[in-house]
This record gives sequence, structure tokens and C-alpha cells, in this order.
Amino acid sequence: MAFFLFVDESGQDHHDSPYEVLAGVAIDDKDLWNFIRSAHELELLCFGRKYRDTGNEIKARTFLKRKTFRLANQLLDITPTERTGLAKLALDDGAAITKLRLTALAQAKLEYARRLLELCNTFRLKIFASIIYKEDAIPISKEMLRKDYVYLFERFYYFLEDQNDRSRGIVVFDELDKSASHLLLGQMDKYFKRTSKGRSRANLIIPEPFFVHSDLTTGIQVVDFVAYIISWNFRIGKMDKPAREELDAYLQLIKPMRYRTTRRIGMIEEYEIWSVVAV
Repeated sequence: MAFFLFVDESGQDHHDSPYEVLAGVAIDDKDLWNFIRSAHELELLCFGRKYRDTGNEIKARTFLKRKTFRLANQLLDITPTERTGLAKLALDDGAAITKLRLTALAQAKLEYARRLLELCNTFRLKIFASIIYKEDAIPISKEMLRKDYVYLFERFYYFLEDQNDRSRGIVVFDELDKSASHLLLGQMDKYFKRTSKGRSRANLIIPEPFFVHSDLTTGIQVVDFVAYIISWNFRIGKMDKPAREELDAYLQLIKPMRYRTTRRIGMIEEYEIWSVVAV
């Protein structure tokens, strides 16, 4: 038995998002195919076709950007059946776009994002995230695995450790350019082989990850939404940058997917540890 951890980042450009986030979503291997099928059915239900076949990628920064909310609210809510038909027409023939079709497509995008997160809750997905709340807060070294990755793997390890069947963890990354992928592979190899904590966590987390194309992998599309929403609206500790009110309903769907556990840390017998942490 195993859990897949799909991992992606958000806010690395420090322009479109307030915080840099490394996020992961974990799903039981026995649930993965049923979840993927349900996500594909949801895509057809909202858009009347596969969105990816239009040459566009399902991305949070396009589905949940401010302009999408503005377009969705320029007319009254369109009934689901009519909205799907109009959204399909908008995708099929962008040259013949109308205000009604554009509104329907925007509403369909917001509905898809909402129902996708509801689907995540139905299939009991768990989220993990390391939030860098201050720029340049993490020293960068080509030799060492970054601290936000270490925190993410630590929380994922605790989650696996708490499973009664001692499930293994399989890590899946959004594909990076080849040099960046080699660099990350080398850093993970050193962490899981040459540090005491890394060697211990390699008992449950398989140290060599898979790299996939985000536009072809449903799990990466999901974690992209999670990372984006966390960056904009999740706030703990010293995180004080303004949030977006229109995203709050989506944040409320993400919060229940956090994982909470306790460990003995120093003299504290039951130290509370959450799967989403500010680094």
C-alpha cells in the first residue's frame, strides 16, 4: 500500500502571488484512479469537453485570477446546463466569443475549481505545504536540500508513520527543466542517504521521485490549485500580506484537508504538528 504525494510550487516569481509555497497533496493508491476518473467527469460536466484539448492548461492562476471573478459576475448566474453548453461554445470557437459565452466560461472555471476541491475532500486527500513568509528567508545551496522541502517531507513522513499499515510514500513532481531536475535529484539523494533524519525517513518515503508533465497529470493540477490558494489566503504566524476575499470560500475547502499529529519534541510530550507550516 502506498500514498502518492504530488508536489508543485506557487509564487516563485514574487509578482503574482504574495507568498512562495511548496505544496503537496497525498492520495491513497487505491483511490487514485477513481479520483482521476471523477476529475475527468467533472471537466466534462463543467465545460462539455476536455479543457486540455483546447491547447490550454488547467491552472489556478487562470481559473482563479481576479479577471475570472470579474467576468463571472458581469451577468447573473447561468443555470448549470446552459452554462456548460455556452462554455463549450466559447472553448470551441474563440473567434465567435460573446459576453454571455465569456461569462459562462468564467462561471464554469470557478465551479470547476470549487467542485474539484470538494472532490478532494470526498476522496480524503491530505495537503502538505511549506510557506516561505519572508523573501530570502531560506539560504540556497546547490548541495543541500532546501528547508521548505525538508519540512514538507518531514510532515509527509509523520503522516505515513501514523498509518497502521506503514504505507510507503511515492513523490511526484511537476517536471522542471533538465538541469533543475538533476539538481533536485542530487539534493534529495544526499538528504536521504547522508543525513540521519533523511535515512530514517527513507524507510517510508521512496527517495527517488517521478517527474511528470503538469498538463497531463491530474494530481499536479490539483496541487497547483492548493498552492495558489494557500499563497493568497492562508495566514498563520507573521504572515500579514493582504488576502483575496473572493478566494476565502476555496480556502475553507482546503483547511479540512490539513493533517494534524503530535510528537515528542524535547521536553514536550505531545507537540502539535500541522501539515501546513510557515518556514
